[in-house]
Amino acid sequence: MKSDLVAGFSHEYINYMLGGTYRGSFRPLNDAIMAGRIRGVAAIIGCNNPRSNHDYLHIEVTREMLKQDVLVVQTGCGAIASAKVGYLLGEAGLDEVGPGLREICETVGIPPVLHVGSCVDNARILTVLSQMVEEGGLGDDIDQVPAVGLAPEWMSEKALSIATYCVASGAYVIMGGSNPVEGMVDRVPQSRYVAEEILLKEWENLYGGRLEFIDDPQEMIEKTLAHIDRKRADLGLPAYDATLWGKSGDWRMAELETLPLEARENALYGVPVGDD
Repeated sequence: MKSDLVAGFSHEYINYMLGGTYRGSFRPLNDAIMAGRIRGVAAIIGCNNPRSNHDYLHIEVTREMLKQDVLVVQTGCGAIASAKVGYLLGEAGLDEVGPGLREICETVGIPPVLHVGSCVDNARILTVLSQMVEEGGLGDDIDQVPAVGLAPEWMSEKALSIATYCVASGAYVIMGGSNPVEGMVDRVPQSRYVAEEILLKEWENLYGGRLEFIDDPQEMIEKTLAHIDRKRADLGLPAYDATLWGKSGDWRMAELETLPLEARENALYGVPVGDD
């Protein structure tokens, strides 16, 4: 793959790139997650806002997800933030990626962050999760898939409506900043029950998903990884262990190229018969 910015990974194209025209399937992605090469999936979406440094939260969370072998899909401003730092640049974006995810990216020929579309294309991500469930091996519904949605720098009511739709579909969604419902506690005491019970507990009992507001990026990262690992355990999948995956890329050829010519020939073709 050339080191050009790559965007436009619809659910149809993800299906195609994993198997081609006649063998398109989400099986390779599911297998990679089940084996632990890919720890899970994080959808990091949403706008920017003046309450935080521009792009900081998007990039901070995305960078750590990639190090932890979490495949990242993005839309809208979140994807643009990743484009600015090179995560949509094919093999050029793999410098900070964990060993398991890097192997998958190199094998399939994709960047470590998949730009899925504009800010109103988040339904594509739910479609991908639905097709992963249909493929088998990752539970019976979206709420069982090791996946998390994050909107670190959201700024509009539209983002909240999208988040609640995703929660109703079974997703765990983390929003940056403070919970606007909690800001109404002084005027509407019942809003505390909404913020602390309905969004976090009752919705999860009803739909499998929940909505949480977190300020600190490190806490976002920790809770995302904890949720992914818990879903892996619930499915009976092996615990994530980056040490299971060795060197990736052309490391064998790179080692051979450091050898003297005769040693390189022997390593490639063996010692001729009759020679000691």
